[in-house]
Amino acid sequence: MPLEKKNVLVIMPSNQFCEEELFPVLEVLKSAGLRVVVLSKTGAEAVGMNRNRFQPDGYIVDWNKQAGVVGKYHAVLLTGGKGASKSLWNDPIVPQILTDHYRAGKIIGGLGAGMVALAKASLLTEDCAAPEDEKTLSELHNMGVSSVDQPLATSDGIVTASGPGTARQFAEKVLQLLNEE
Repeated sequence: MPLEKKNVLVIMPSNQFCEEELFPVLEVLKSAGLRVVVLSKTGAEAVGMNRNRFQPDGYIVDWNKQAGVVGKYHAVLLTGGKGASKSLWNDPIVPQILTDHYRAGKIIGGLGAGMVALAKASLLTEDCAAPEDEKTLSELHNMGVSSVDQPLATSDGIVTASGPGTARQFAEKVLQLLNEE
């Protein structure tokens, strides 16, 4: 299936999102022709850590009601930022979306603080890329997830990347995996 016919769901924090993670990921994926849907807990305009504003396409709860998306997304990715701990880590719907797509053989990814949601969904049991944020690293270690000292890690269809400096590399790895499907 050509990339132009594939859909990617990006779940972002409601506020205090990391612009250096979200914007490069969106740029790489959209420039490849993918249909990208961005959702957050509130669906409202979000303010990033550097005060940039971004309007998501809707609410996480409506993940399966997005126009043009039939069935499952080909990839589900989470981006981070300081707001991830407040709006993503304990969201009750995010683990359901992640596990549902993982079981269906779809690509799952977590960038920076977003990868904690993968661990909370019991999808990160092996080594993940070491996050740059100490709070995120501590949370992962508390859940028994070990990290490797590398910017990007891939295991069994799950991609993790350390944070802002790896956003493009993360998105390119996701593209590579989508091309291999």
